[in-house]
Amino acid sequence: MPQPAIDVSHLTKRFETVIAVDDIAFSVKPGETVGLLGGNGAGKTTTISMLLGLLKPTAGTVQVLGADMVHHRYQVLHRMNFSSPYVELPHRLTVRENLLVYAHLYGLCRPRERIRRLIEGLALDDIAKRRVGSLSAGQKTRVALAKALLNQPEVLLLDEPTASLDPDTGDWVRTYLERYRDESGAAILLASHNMGEVERLCSTVLMMRGGRIVDRGAPAALIQRYGRRTLEEVFLDIARRRDGSEGVEAAQ
Repeated sequence: MPQPAIDVSHLTKRFETVIAVDDIAFSVKPGETVGLLGGNGAGKTTTISMLLGLLKPTAGTVQVLGADMVHHRYQVLHRMNFSSPYVELPHRLTVRENLLVYAHLYGLCRPRERIRRLIEGLALDDIAKRRVGSLSAGQKTRVALAKALLNQPEVLLLDEPTASLDPDTGDWVRTYLERYRDESGAAILLASHNMGEVERLCSTVLMMRGGRIVDRGAPAALIQRYGRRTLEEVFLDIARRRDGSEGVEAAQ
């Protein structure tokens, strides 16, 4: 059995009296896309920050590509990447200039060729010479994804990768991500509020609430378990629960 690309065990993060992430565990295999779902304050962003080594866990372990992300993250950072439309790229640089700067930061051997392929593949030709600050939200989202794919990462962390995209472009980007995963064997962790996107891309979904993983499973299995018609209805069931009860996983 191949080693998990991402392996999280008993992961906890406290900020003074607030427990942002509470003893969670999960893994993501190469070639697999796992969804991370939860409302605001569920712990998704904190979890991703610990996976990147940006935050030190209070307890537990995070291993990515076999490396402990607390002590040895620089061994594997060049093999992973992160995309979020909420993380701004330098506004004064053009799209191409931004990609070239990041390509050099990532140590790419043939950066211009890689950038050319990404600009073509993500349909950025028309905006490649425009300053990022002049782009629409949807255009910035596509540029952020191109930046994240520059180093052909083996582990890709995605936060709302199709936010602000129109339905047609969003579908096209999802197809691009599916092809990238299938061709590269990359492990993808996807945080998204687009339930159709999660159902399409993810083989497993982790449902977070109050810093805990309260349930998990394949999208179809979760829908059946909760007796609902869609994953969005399952998400709302969990997010709106007020009686302190949790999902099947927490009850076991």
